[in-house]
Amino acid sequence: MKHHTTDAHTLAAAYALGALEDDERRAFEEHLQACEACRLEAAEFKATAARLAAAAAQPPPAAAKARVMAAIDGVRQLPPHIPVPAAAPALGGILRRRAVSLALAASVAAAALGGVAVWQSQNADDLEQQARQAQQQLDEVSAVLAAPDASTVHGKAANGALTTVVASEQQNKAVFTAANLPAPGAGKTYQLWLDHDGTMRPAGLIHGDGTVILTGNPADASAVGLTLEPAGGSPQPTTDPLLLMTLPA
Repeated sequence: MKHHTTDAHTLAAAYALGALEDDERRAFEEHLQACEACRLEAAEFKATAARLAAAAAQPPPAAAKARVMAAIDGVRQLPPHIPVPAAAPALGGILRRRAVSLALAASVAAAALGGVAVWQSQNADDLEQQARQAQQQLDEVSAVLAAPDASTVHGKAANGALTTVVASEQQNKAVFTAANLPAPGAGKTYQLWLDHDGTMRPAGLIHGDGTVILTGNPADASAVGLTLEPAGGSPQPTTDPLLLMTLPA
């Protein structure tokens, strides 16, 4: 559907993921010239999609190129596929929330499935498990990003990492994204925490630049913390927080 001018501030995610129609995209780009907050949010959504895609990508085996080149001569050439033009949507377009989810899914799927030609050389059961896990992460992240009540805050950790939290009360979930996160060092890992009235509860691990769903219940938490912990994580923080960022309202 078309969006009115008053909806401009809600279109950052759809714009970043290429889910706007041409006239909406042009109008939003004009809006970006005067809105620093939307420029920053659109950039963060683009970075999130890129990191999700990179996290889902599978490196091909070293011998894959030789096998593919050797098999080319035996592959029958198919005629080009000409798609049939699709009928116009009944309501003049796709709902923005659905568009965001589909666009994000496409960005992750493109990376995750880019090496499909070499999958035969890998263990099918492992690949199926990885695909299920990637799809579950994608579904959870896209649901939070596309939620109509999604709110965003940005922060910077003591080690220089740039962080973003997107939270949805409707989904009762929060997404944490990190960029420029230094390597934790041997035997160490980065651990996330939810601050519940001064009590820090484990909220998952993040091993480098990327995006994760915070575990636990963010509904009654006031802040997100980040610490450097022994590999595998700790039941309570053992170091001073690198970041303590208020959850978006």
